[in-house]
Amino acid sequence: MRLPIRAVTPETESAEIIGWVHEVRDLGGLSFFLIRDRTGIIQVTIPKKKVPAEILDVARSVSRESVVRVQGRVKAIEKAPGGREIVPEELEIISVAESPLPLDVAEKVPAEMDTRVDSRFLDARKPRVRAIFFIRSAVTCAATSFLSSRGCVDIATPKIVAAATEGGTELFPIAYFEKEAFMNQSPQLYKQMMMAAGFEGVFEIGPIFRAEEHNTVRHLNEATSLDVEVSFADHNDVMELLEDLIVHVYGAVARDCSEHLAELGVDLAVPAKPFPRIPYVEAIEIANRTVEEKLSFGDDLSPAAERAIGDTIGQHYFIVDWPTDIRPYYAMPYPEKPEFCKAFDLMHPRMELSSGAQRVHNHDNLVERIRAKGLSPESFEFYLKAFRYGMPPHAGWGLGIERLVMTMLDLQNIREAVLFPRDRHRLTP
Repeated sequence: MRLPIRAVTPETESAEIIGWVHEVRDLGGLSFFLIRDRTGIIQVTIPKKKVPAEILDVARSVSRESVVRVQGRVKAIEKAPGGREIVPEELEIISVAESPLPLDVAEKVPAEMDTRVDSRFLDARKPRVRAIFFIRSAVTCAATSFLSSRGCVDIATPKIVAAATEGGTELFPIAYFEKEAFMNQSPQLYKQMMMAAGFEGVFEIGPIFRAEEHNTVRHLNEATSLDVEVSFADHNDVMELLEDLIVHVYGAVARDCSEHLAELGVDLAVPAKPFPRIPYVEAIEIANRTVEEKLSFGDDLSPAAERAIGDTIGQHYFIVDWPTDIRPYYAMPYPEKPEFCKAFDLMHPRMELSSGAQRVHNHDNLVERIRAKGLSPESFEFYLKAFRYGMPPHAGWGLGIERLVMTMLDLQNIREAVLFPRDRHRLTP
């Protein structure tokens, strides 16, 4: 019977497997193949004096990363991967891989990130790389089930839009028949409109696009965002929801992805609640104790400042009560101190993961905030219309999936957490 490699055991007696040739070793009287599929690696041992000549002929022509079918007897052997081997009775090459390979799937020869992404289909055959994307899948599945259990509805919003979410120049313009259009920066406006529709809680996992000329290990121009919006809630309510989601997702990955975590050498600790909440003013003070370029009130946090604060706090934490002037127009100011707003960022000690706020839900106040940002309310008429007919108080956030996976697994480059990254230099593959 044909089995996944992980299911082949000495008790199987005989099995048929199909997979990729991970390694080839010839020791004179013996040849060894390591065959790999998505479930693991198994050793195929060919004693040259004991197998038919046609098997030897096929074995001599096999190249690494070719796809082969092997049928044979399963034996227990302590030194083999997984403690078992197959001695072939049949060996067939299904698809030949050209040689030399663009990169070494066995990782004996390291490859630079650009080389890896240029041949991502091959890079993703590496067990370590595959583990990252199995875990990423577990992250999004856990997040979806968690939010669904909290009564949130999964929605889909447009990625081609007529107006910028927050204004500014960080937009990718596109030709859309006779109109001007843009790739959407965020589902922000649309998820707020669904609060007016009475959905009360919505979420979406989808792409966002930012035309920022970054060239760093933590920025992408196309990223994946998990966005949430909840009615009859304030910023504290959705911070608690976000905190619960992070703990739930970490717990699900720790429980369900033990083999993949072991492949990566990650001993995953589930964050403890509650996460500290640090006011913006205090965060600036903490950063200024160690950073060379001192920050003033109204400055955004630099990467160096984020690291300095993260080193001090030592766990996931929130930065709260941001200056109104540096947050988007839809963030609600405190009535008693309008220079601050009900906005927050969720931080990992390494970097920002999420940004959110309670929103301005009064139509006239929102128009005033849009104008205060130097934007034209007329450009947002489709959005503002929803605020004229009974918009409930609401709050929400957006969480970067790549950054969540990157920090969870201690990856050094965000491109390791996305299959086909898009940055200022890369449009292919």
